[in-house]
Amino acid sequence: MKRWLLTIPVALLLGLGVLGAYQLMQPDDESFVAKADRSAPDRAFPLLDAPEQEISFATPPGDGPVMVNLFASWCAPCRAEHGDITALAETFPGQVYGLAYKDVPEATRAFLEELGNPFEQIGVDPSGQGGLDFGLTGVPETFVISADGQIILHVRGPLDPERSQQVAEALGG
Repeated sequence: MKRWLLTIPVALLLGLGVLGAYQLMQPDDESFVAKADRSAPDRAFPLLDAPEQEISFATPPGDGPVMVNLFASWCAPCRAEHGDITALAETFPGQVYGLAYKDVPEATRAFLEELGNPFEQIGVDPSGQGGLDFGLTGVPETFVISADGQIILHVRGPLDPERSQQVAEALGG
């Protein structure tokens, strides 16, 4: 009887392993990219390199749509998507913005010094409340905001070539 009881934890672990492997082999979930039709948050963020100045995306800078990438220096997927963001910034100059989420300014600067700064401007969100106002579920996330302040695309997770193409189309490319 006791030997039979010992097999229960092993069977449970094996079942969880099979379930995990099954989940990993499923095709990408389309829910990572969603059209959104809501207003950008009405919040002003201090700028990383000029804290006395602020940026707001409720009325986005410029004349057309902008991309806002919420990132952090401590986020490994943020590092992985950095090349895609740089490519978007080269293709859409003046339309790519960053928001440092729950990060220390010195760490954000070091991250950007190491990888390069593709952003037109970078706001800071040390408390994380601004990210929640955007609808952030976890960094990195990217939002495309229309000229009239509407979120028209929300990408959860890191950018890759396919997701970057969707962002490019929303930016007007």
